[in-house]
Amino acid sequence: MWIPVKQEIGGKELPKVVYEKQKLVIVDSNYVFTAESVDKGVVKYRDGDRMDIYGKEGVNTGKHFTAIYKFENEQLTICYNLAGDSYPDGFETKSKPTLFLSVFTKQQ
Repeated sequence: MWIPVKQEIGGKELPKVVYEKQKLVIVDSNYVFTAESVDKGVVKYRDGDRMDIYGKEGVNTGKHFTAIYKFENEQLTICYNLAGDSYPDGFETKSKPTLFLSVFTKQQ
């Protein structure tokens, strides 16, 4: 289970109260994201650091998000393009209103 420790969108860091109860579980190619509601779907990994995320149940049903990810220092960082029209070119969201960054740490 992954717990967010930082989130930002469009270069603005979100307050901890927004994400403190969220959690992400990824098993094989399936994910469950719990926030205000539960969202379930499929993750497809592409070309090393890219992923395609397809919402199957919950608020993101039918949506496709593109993202890049990295795992370092025991943290998983995912930068999502909420428009889903291209992959982010880095982990910087400043001046990019459709980019959403979340940094997770693993909880046992």
